[in-house]
Amino acid sequence: MAKLGEICEILDSKRIPITASERVPGPYPYYGANGVQDYVADYIFDDELILLAEDGGNFGSKDKPIAYRVSGKCWVNNHAHVLKPKAGYDIDYVCYSLMFYDVSNLVNGATRQKLTQADMREMVIPEQPLKEQQHIAAILNRLYSLISLRKQQLAKLDELVKARFVEMFGNITETVPLSYYISALSAGKSLAGEKEYTNKVLKTGAATDDEFDPTQIKNLPTDYIPQADHLLKTGDIIISRMNTLELVGATAYVWEAPQNTYLPDRLWRAEINKNTCPVFVWQLLIQNSSKDEIRKIASGTSGSMKNISKPGLLGNRVKKVEFEAQKEFSIFVEQTHRQKLTIQQSLDKLEVLKKSLMQEYFG
Repeated sequence: MAKLGEICEILDSKRIPITASERVPGPYPYYGANGVQDYVADYIFDDELILLAEDGGNFGSKDKPIAYRVSGKCWVNNHAHVLKPKAGYDIDYVCYSLMFYDVSNLVNGATRQKLTQADMREMVIPEQPLKEQQHIAAILNRLYSLISLRKQQLAKLDELVKARFVEMFGNITETVPLSYYISALSAGKSLAGEKEYTNKVLKTGAATDDEFDPTQIKNLPTDYIPQADHLLKTGDIIISRMNTLELVGATAYVWEAPQNTYLPDRLWRAEINKNTCPVFVWQLLIQNSSKDEIRKIASGTSGSMKNISKPGLLGNRVKKVEFEAQKEFSIFVEQTHRQKLTIQQSLDKLEVLKKSLMQEYFG
């Protein structure tokens, strides 16, 4: 094993933090613990470097790295250690070895964990001949490129759906209350069980990204008998009635409902009227214009949590779209969803391979 303090130049002394009010906008990235924070008019580094979180990093995360590569002109604040590998050490190899490094025994601080420079210097990575380092880095570079490509493809398909919505409905000016499409809103009950159990209840996060996340569940108590009408069903539209101002009203379409999973009290199920396509209604509610209107009706004294009422949401004015046009658009969205599923399956396999290789190479 090789100590980080012996194989890298530590350039922390060259860092300069700039408060947000003092930053002059410009073309150069301003980096912090977890990536770009801003763009500024000047730079202090022009090199191939590794930035390793000092404080405020993703310490303990299995999915979010604590180190990343930067290249060229940039500015770095005092929340990231600045490392430059010495001769004989491949920068990509060193960076990969640090990305998910277990620093649980090195960081300190109760509220904001910090990796001091002294502790950082004692971190060790597997010693390998330069050619082997480059070989490992090349494999991981290719893998990360494929992962990035799959994520870009998913994002492009989302953009395609948004563009299709605007193309089909952008010129419609006639509006109706949302109750034209949704007859009622119903919620379930939130209870948390301490033991693993067959019956689950959704967390609010199941709809946070306007896409249904079936992993956002928790156990119901073993002695609780849920109501049958609280059961989540395939084809449901779920709406977050309570969340931060940014996320209140987040809406998701349940493409496939997990078994024995029930609605919580913070998520509404939308009861759809006849001659209305649920997929269309979901897409209607996640448009930026719809989100803006929902935020206007949100209330609550808490700075972090806001509420929307059933009358308020159902009274919101939205575009009036005939059923045949709704159906045409919904078919397009469903076709796009099938493409996304295929890409997501590929992405999932790549993520599993990534974790396996990172474990094999770096432990």
